[in-house]
Amino acid sequence: MEINIKKHLLHFKKPSGTSRGILYDKPSWILSVNLPNGKNAQGECSVIPRLSPDFTNEQRYEAQLSKLKHQFSSWKMDDFMDENVFHGDKWQQFLADWIVFPSIVFGMESLARDIQNQGSGILFDSAFSRKEQSIPINGLIWMGDESFMLDQIEEKLADGYSTIKMKVGAIEWMKERTLLEQLRRRFSGKELTLRVDANGAYTPESIIPILTQLSELDVHSIEQPIQPGQLNAMSELCKYSPIGIALDEEMIGIHEREQKEALLKMIAPQYIVLKPSLHGGFHGCSEWIKFAEQQNISWWMTSALESSIGLNAIAQFTATFSDLLPQGLGTGGLYTNNFDSSLVVSKGQLRMK
Repeated sequence: MEINIKKHLLHFKKPSGTSRGILYDKPSWILSVNLPNGKNAQGECSVIPRLSPDFTNEQRYEAQLSKLKHQFSSWKMDDFMDENVFHGDKWQQFLADWIVFPSIVFGMESLARDIQNQGSGILFDSAFSRKEQSIPINGLIWMGDESFMLDQIEEKLADGYSTIKMKVGAIEWMKERTLLEQLRRRFSGKELTLRVDANGAYTPESIIPILTQLSELDVHSIEQPIQPGQLNAMSELCKYSPIGIALDEEMIGIHEREQKEALLKMIAPQYIVLKPSLHGGFHGCSEWIKFAEQQNISWWMTSALESSIGLNAIAQFTATFSDLLPQGLGTGGLYTNNFDSSLVVSKGQLRMK
């Protein structure tokens, strides 16, 4: 079996502010296999420079993809037609070999499932993929100046979102708080759920009064309030914070099952945020979810700026779970040169077309 690998540089419609600075474009590598029925099965290896744990530069990353291509040259199409392939020794060895490359695991998992389903784009059978149910999602407000963020808020409200997540830490906190206050004056906590994502913008000392102010505004939760690696400080915040705290970047680079379980036991957050491209693909995220639910920790899934190929895979995987909180997913409308999407958003709900 030959895997075709092609880089695709995604261009943002508008420069997008992230915890890693302003992004103008973002690379992905698309895996594909030509099937006997004339269709292409696809998967996406999506990385965010300076954030993805398995990406240092393109040359090294493409060297790993060349190894992947060579490794799977011995596989046959029939290997993927076995309904137990993902529980077999061969696949488990692949996961073990590539555990420190979560974006590659995610891309290969998506490709393998698309091969198994004849290039249909249906990776998981669920009410969502059968177009019978939708997934609740939040409206994301990107970092930027005050007017830019306000424009986004108005747009999300007009689109009917009942949960809004705002990136904080990019401008003065007082200005960000004013935006949240404006929202709360217009909509109660029952009408509109507010989340914030700090991407580690604060120190353990500076975040304490901010948590109090967020609580006064009935904010649901804050993602990664301080930089990862400060385990004792994060544990203390989770213990005493008046609002929920969600781990995000804290989990990047944690690959082994024992490490995952130990981290969640030590910090005991209220929530975790999962990104298959960063947290071990479907397999790795399933482990995180298992350990989280054992400790009564809730979770939601978000994208890591994938194209519509990766977003389709993440949405279908997410829909295999029940009682979902609003998820951080979309259709890939950020880009000027995205692929056709099988997803559509309506009134804060993600559906298959």
